[in-house]
Amino acid sequence: MTVISILILQSIVVVVHEFTHSTTAYFLGEMKNPLGIIWGNPVMMTGWDEGVDYNRIFAQGHDLHGAFIGVLPLIMHSIVACICLFFMTTGRLRNKWEYHSAFWLAVVNLMELVAYIYMRAFANHGDVGLFNKGMDLSPWWVFLIGGAFVSYLLWLLLSKALPELLKLFAVDNIICGWAVLILSSSILFLWGSGLRVLFYIDGPQRLFGVVGVLLFAFSLFVFKPRSSIH
Repeated sequence: MTVISILILQSIVVVVHEFTHSTTAYFLGEMKNPLGIIWGNPVMMTGWDEGVDYNRIFAQGHDLHGAFIGVLPLIMHSIVACICLFFMTTGRLRNKWEYHSAFWLAVVNLMELVAYIYMRAFANHGDVGLFNKGMDLSPWWVFLIGGAFVSYLLWLLLSKALPELLKLFAVDNIICGWAVLILSSSILFLWGSGLRVLFYIDGPQRLFGVVGVLLFAFSLFVFKPRSSIH
């Protein structure tokens, strides 16, 4: 059930991510048809492209447009993750299936933030690279400030929301508790970021994929479930 939920939510998030790019470009007059994205594999998250001609945008001096088009999906992911974490950590979700949906929706949105802000803040391409280019910013600003923000959201997810999820679904079930932690940490630090960087990116930037593997191990050590959850 959890794996199916993740695959569905991940596919939705990937599609919404690309349409956020294209729709923003459309409203800024940089794209004729917001439906003109390039569709890829929604499970493997490969082959996708928003269909925005960033080379033309920057060549015409529309740097702010390029920055805004590039970064808006990350703002969207941040808002969705914050809303989910707010409802989960303030006791506003009483139904366990609502909590289940909010938790995994937060995970797949945080997966995107980890992939772009942790792993690709220094890349000269991709969403953060476009934002840095359009705003003429050093990548250190996004990496440090954005990284601190994402770290706080991850801490809320794993230290506050995860124990509540286990109370609803895995009381005194240590095997189920470990399964949920391993699955969520894998999505956050390996599936959507660490392994993809290791497999698809060359050069020094590839070292960030190793960081993803280390973060995965760190999360298992720090947030490991206890034998009894009360």
